[in-house]
Amino acid sequence: MFGDPVKEGLVDSLSRPGGNSTGVTIFGPAAVTKRLQLLHALVPQGAVTAFLMNPNNPNGNLEMKAAQAAAASLGRQIVVLSASSESELDAAFASMVQQRIGTLVGASDPFLFNRRDQIVSLAARHRIPAIYYLRDFAHAGGLMAYGNSLTDMYRLVGVYVGRILKGEKTTDLPVVQSTKFEFVINLQTARALGIEVPNSIQLLADEVIE
Repeated sequence: MFGDPVKEGLVDSLSRPGGNSTGVTIFGPAAVTKRLQLLHALVPQGAVTAFLMNPNNPNGNLEMKAAQAAAASLGRQIVVLSASSESELDAAFASMVQQRIGTLVGASDPFLFNRRDQIVSLAARHRIPAIYYLRDFAHAGGLMAYGNSLTDMYRLVGVYVGRILKGEKTTDLPVVQSTKFEFVINLQTARALGIEVPNSIQLLADEVIE
């Protein structure tokens, strides 16, 4: 799950989900705050940051509010841009260029993940330093990624599947939150953007793509 399953009405509570639903969820808003901080540390001169989100994702507003609060604490301005189609992504990046936006933070969203090659390509074309929510973006050529580890989430899901197959009821299994995060930096992209990544930031990374 992405976001808050309680607010979405999927479960009654994290500790006692009720019904037939349980599973693993991620810290969307908290991770957005960390993404802003990492991006600010690497590109402090970018006063205006775009937050790219899918307007059809109900979790987007929670992350957007977290991004706005984090940006305010860092003295940055946030411009929210929405896209839910290929053409809208093109338009969003055209708007970033027009507004002279310096950096980009991507929301946690399946649509954006599926369009990661397009997004990374547009960011490179327009020379916009960006940070995303899954390591796959960095492997596709994105500058940085920070978010929950999908490998850890799949492991947790596997544990739950095993417990259910052994007879435990979903109503007795609390929704767990994946607490393992990954930070990936793509130095090739940094060099292409003319950004020098200091050792202090590289040492924070779980993976550095040379």
